[in-house]
Amino acid sequence: MAHSFQAFPILILYLLLAFSNTGGTLIPAFAQASGQWCVPRPSATEAQLLDSIQFVCGEKGLPGCSLIQAGGSCFYPNTTINHASVVMNLWYQLEGRQTVSCWFKNSALITITDPSYGNCQFVFGQ
Repeated sequence: MAHSFQAFPILILYLLLAFSNTGGTLIPAFAQASGQWCVPRPSATEAQLLDSIQFVCGEKGLPGCSLIQAGGSCFYPNTTINHASVVMNLWYQLEGRQTVSCWFKNSALITITDPSYGNCQFVFGQ
């Protein structure tokens, strides 16, 4: 008895519909409803991270940048990548979670894993 592959095209169609392309980042459609955060790419340089912090906290002067200042809930660990993670996500959330808002000159990416830790709670937007 020969096996039928009639279900194969339906499976492929299902898989294509289950994912949506968000600016080069493939995210399962079901995950889009649960949460998205913007964080630095592992390959981001120190200079790119500092530029991102300067953009969000310097040029845009967002009040949420107090989170990464001494005494703020996201100050520790006191590292550039940690602080960039917080402000990149802050910008992304405030901009309505638009894919382009997580570009940062290609030094950031969208994740579906909540990067919050301890008292440092990353904002999950609208």
